[in-house]
Amino acid sequence: MKNTAAIILAFGSAVAHAQSSVTIYGIADAAIVGERGGSAGNVTKVTSGAASASRIGFRGTEALGDGLSAFFTLETGAKIDTGEVDAAGTIFNRQALVGLKGKSGQVALGRQYTPYHTTLVIIDPFATGYAGTSKNLFPDVGTNIRTSNTITYASPVLHGIDAQLAYSVGEQTDSSAGRQFGGVIGYAAGPLVVRLAYNSKNADVPASGTAAAISRSLGRNTLLGATYNVGWARLHAAYGVDKGYNAAPLANANNPYGGVRPTSSTDGRDYLLGFSAPVAHGTLMFSVMHKDDRTNFNQDASSWGIGYLYDISKRNGLYAAYAHIRNRNGAGYTVNNNTESGSGNTGYNLGIRHTF
Repeated sequence: MKNTAAIILAFGSAVAHAQSSVTIYGIADAAIVGERGGSAGNVTKVTSGAASASRIGFRGTEALGDGLSAFFTLETGAKIDTGEVDAAGTIFNRQALVGLKGKSGQVALGRQYTPYHTTLVIIDPFATGYAGTSKNLFPDVGTNIRTSNTITYASPVLHGIDAQLAYSVGEQTDSSAGRQFGGVIGYAAGPLVVRLAYNSKNADVPASGTAAAISRSLGRNTLLGATYNVGWARLHAAYGVDKGYNAAPLANANNPYGGVRPTSSTDGRDYLLGFSAPVAHGTLMFSVMHKDDRTNFNQDASSWGIGYLYDISKRNGLYAAYAHIRNRNGAGYTVNNNTESGSGNTGYNLGIRHTF
């Protein structure tokens, strides 16, 4: 009888395991980073997450039957150079979501990436990392990357077409204040990938006590991007339009070059051309970008970046990257990496990345 009970328990455990699973995953990334050209002078440091932000996460799914499943993700950032969390006072600051997935798509609630950011990750040859990141000139910063209190829907892929929608609740006395919404529609077939993303955020401040309400223009980002695999390389191109209050916040708003503080653009155009190519057991990445500021400040900027990731194994890689920005008319764009905004117009990374 005891043997029979043991067999039943073992069988039940195996069935439960087959229907649900939890995965621990993460990235450990550290690099020597050099920054030049800013008022801080020549900066050399060891930093975390230059190529890909260091993190640890928990991802789980459970089959509920009839093609329906529940899922969750809890992900926190970590600083490899100091051992600290990368955002003080938080636990799962990168992602924290739960949802349901079925034949008609998936719905999730929590802290999540925006469709604008996920589009840039695909279109940018550097996948928004390294010194050559699109963050150098494209407004991939703050709530343009991820938002809290967010509801998302992702459609199934049909004939190569998919769509995603995201709505972030402002949770203020004025229901429109602080809210953000966006979406993306994409097409992928053979060597071609095309994505069109939109992002809109409301920065109004409702009245409070004797303080009057503050009304601001919507910050809007439209991004069209494509990649095309020509065999020896994948070509990348992107075009962005940024309009309105806080549509394109500066990654480093602390006056990195001294003198007159630079102004973030409220009417700009962003351009990117680049490629990624397999070379000698690794990947070579290159891009050129231009920021066309159409405000009266006319603070344009141009940049170029190059990088190489050498695969030691499927999970380990060594990398080197370099980028330079030419600012005009007092523009304040700096060479970023995946986790830092940088302090000057020239930067390099020499690092190692491990995924698990």
